[in-house]
Amino acid sequence: MKNSILTLAEKNQMRAKAVIAETEVVDIWRSVGAEINLVGSLRMGLLMKHRDIDFHIYTETLDIADGFKAISRLAQNRAVKKIEYINLADTEEHCIEWHAWYEDKDHHIWQIDMIQILKGSRYDGYFEHVADRICSVLTPENRLTILSLKNETPEEMKIMGIEYYQAVIQDGIDNYFDFMKWREKHPADGIIEWYP
Repeated sequence: MKNSILTLAEKNQMRAKAVIAETEVVDIWRSVGAEINLVGSLRMGLLMKHRDIDFHIYTETLDIADGFKAISRLAQNRAVKKIEYINLADTEEHCIEWHAWYEDKDHHIWQIDMIQILKGSRYDGYFEHVADRICSVLTPENRLTILSLKNETPEEMKIMGIEYYQAVIQDGIDNYFDFMKWREKHPADGIIEWYP
């Protein structure tokens, strides 16, 4: 069981990196002067079966025209099947969310989340710091526990990665039943600001 989980996680992480290369998403955003950083589960080696790739993109202004310029280049890739845009520039998050759905050669759909954040705003660099802190305390045991919990989670259930990390690293949760009980006591409402 342990080996199969680690093998599946490794396979999906390699595939995610291939999707990044195939879409040229990093080069596309850099071409409009943006700084782009991988964040989330893939950055930490904790991507399991949920096909989700997260980037935080930093720009001096939230210029929607520049964002659409980058997204229009991304959309020229015929494997990109859908794109969504959410303007949160006037919220405390000071960001624009761009989401793309990409169909890989095996007909699996990958969601690419590109959060364009205003440089110098509240969340500038925050999630990169969170990822680095989590990586600094990950052990082979709690990494396997996190991957196992993610693997047991039904596909249709939406759970933020940070919930798994907090439950396992902070509170020692080591099985799915206890994780579900933990979630009842720690309801997620918006951004969870936690790191070890």
